[in-house]
Formats: sequence, C-alpha cells, structure tokens
Amino acid sequence: MKREIAISLFFALALPVVALIANQMGETFYISLVTRIAILALAATGLNLVLGLGGMVSFGHAAFFGIGGYVAGILASHASDGTAIFNWLSGSDQMLMIWPVAMLVAGLIALPIGIISLRTSGVYFIMITLAFAQMIYYFAISWPAYGGEDGLSLAMRNSFPGVNTLKPLSFFLIAYTVLMVVLFLFSRFRNSRFGAALEGARQNELRLSSVGIAPLRIRLVAFVLSAMITALAGALFVDLNRFVSPSMFSWHMSGELIVLIILGGTGRLFGPLIGAVLYVLFEFALGGMVEHWQLFFGLILLGVVMFARGGIIGLFAGKLRHG
Repeated sequence: MKREIAISLFFALALPVVALIANQMGETFYISLVTRIAILALAATGLNLVLGLGGMVSFGHAAFFGIGGYVAGILASHASDGTAIFNWLSGSDQMLMIWPVAMLVAGLIALPIGIISLRTSGVYFIMITLAFAQMIYYFAISWPAYGGEDGLSLAMRNSFPGVNTLKPLSFFLIAYTVLMVVLFLFSRFRNSRFGAALEGARQNELRLSSVGIAPLRIRLVAFVLSAMITALAGALFVDLNRFVSPSMFSWHMSGELIVLIILGGTGRLFGPLIGAVLYVLFEFALGGMVEHWQLFFGLILLGVVMFARGGIIGLFAGKLRHG
C-alpha cells in the first residue's frame, strides 16, 4: 500500500513540476504535452469507474468523449459568431458553462445506451457499446453544419474566470486541477456504499440481489457518471487543440482509453494517470524514431498484460486490495 501511494504521488507531482520547468524554459510544447496527459487521464478515469470497479468493458466511451468535445465546440462557435443554436439556444465561451452542459448532454445520451447495453454482458456488451459509438461517429460525419468529416475549428480557447486560458501553463493548471478533483471524488465513490455495491455487482450478482440491491440500477448509475466524466475530458481536449472532429468518436479512442487503464492498473486510483503518462511518453519517444511506433508499444503492452496483470502499479506495489 505504501509503495502504491509513493508511486502515485510521484506521477501526480511529476506533471506540475515538468510544466513549471518547461514554463521557465519557454518550452510551451512540453506544457501542452503534460496537459494532454492530464486530459487523457481524466477521460480514462471516467472509464475506470465502470471498467475497474464494475468490470464492464465498454468499447464505446469515445462516444461520450466526442459528445463533450462537440458540445464545447458548438457552444463556442455560436458564441463567436453570435448566432443561436437551433434558433433558440445561445452559445457560450465560458468553461464553467460549457462543462455542465457537456456532462448533462452526455449523461442524457448515456442513459438510454446504458439501459439497453447493460442488459447484456461479456462480448455482447463490448459490441453493443461499440455499435452505439459508431452510430454517433457516422452521425457526426454526416452533420455538415458543424464541419462534417472535416471537423470544426475554434477561433480561440474558451474562458475561465480570472484566468488567461491562452497561456499554456494556466490552461494546464485548470486541466490538472479538474483531474485531481475527479480523482478525489473517485476515491470517495470507491470507498462508499455505492462503490461497494458496484464491486459486488461485478463479483456476484445473485448475492447482491439477495440483499435487495438491483445490480442493473447500480451499474446504470455508474455508467452514466462515467460518461459524464469522460465528456468533461472531451470538452477540455477540444480547448487544448482548439479543434473538434469526428475522430474523437472513433473506436480507436475507446481502445486508447482501455489501454491507458490496463497499462497503469485496472481499478487503481492513479492507474489512468500513470497509463496516460507512459502512453504519451512512448508516443513522443518512439514516434520520433520510427513511423510505426504502435508496433513496439504493442509489444510493451503485451509484456504488461502477460507479466504485470495489475499494470505498472501492480508490478511494483503488488495486488490491489479491495475494501
């Protein structure tokens, strides 16, 4: 346990340290790199809620990542040109307005998807979540009002009260703070009665039902909360790049989030963060040396799956203890 805390603290503190050093050196690229890590870790934390605690392998969480991104992009674009959405809803370039809307829209869409998907399990659940994500992906491609296949560019980054979000370090601190808050809420959720019920649904549905708790309802709430967190990450991702495109809905994105969790440690509090750090570093280091860097990364991931079932944290800190 002490090893896991030490490893987690090291990775958690490494991000702001690197950002501050890069800021002092004027290397804005590295600030953007650690910001991307924080946002991907946030998205993976949302998936970790259902995958790590609930044992639900969703291959469609890119749908919620993209929904958050498109809500941010659409609201910002309408705020920029002064037009109304569907002729009645005004746009906004305020992050504190965009985030709740993105999370609400994702939650409302996740509700019917969850109701349908959670009646299945195993490979059927994987495929049906993937199918829903692909449906939304093709809808985005065929939506010419917001760029269609070409996506939608933002003139400038959205605003946050009292902060100049155009400064890379300032935006990093926003993304990093959101990540830390969500990780704190995740830890509280995991140690709550609801978290225990969710893990119970993963381990033994019949036993959970025998004490009067409906597994489907527990999983549905977790699925919706997970979608909302992932959508929040999507909104931040769009602000980072100042661009939103249908690629955010791609099944590759869903697979990437699963890889982050497996690499860091499934069900671990800081597993998504550690996975995001390693993934982005491998992408940056290997991508600069070879064109098909994914091949080598795949070999590394294969080694983790075969010899470190608990991810990088499990390799150094031992098995995860529930309770």
